[in-house]
Amino acid sequence: MHWVRVFQHPNSLLVGHVRNLLEGAGVDCDIRNWTLAGGMGDLAPIDCEPEIWVAPQDQARARTVVEQWRHNAEGASTLGARLARGWRCQACGEWHDAPFDCCWQCGHERPDPPS
Repeated sequence: MHWVRVFQHPNSLLVGHVRNLLEGAGVDCDIRNWTLAGGMGDLAPIDCEPEIWVAPQDQARARTVVEQWRHNAEGASTLGARLARGWRCQACGEWHDAPFDCCWQCGHERPDPPS
């Protein structure tokens, strides 16, 4: 059986979140490239991004779940939305990837995302 890729992203936390959503909806998933980040340089970056694959018969349901999540995450203060955007520390100006809740440089907490 040939599985179908339904999601790919460089942030493995985000890929894990989407996998949890799919499994919660009853869709069996296979994660590929989960640990290939160390291969960047020898491999193209896009070839190292974690991916979620599903059986062909689950493709439509999986794509619906992913699209619903994307729609709900846009502009919302959900885990997916917070992971999708980075932030700048208001105290020292340091730029951070989205998963960090406090500044690594000065310890200032992340501001609440805009409503």
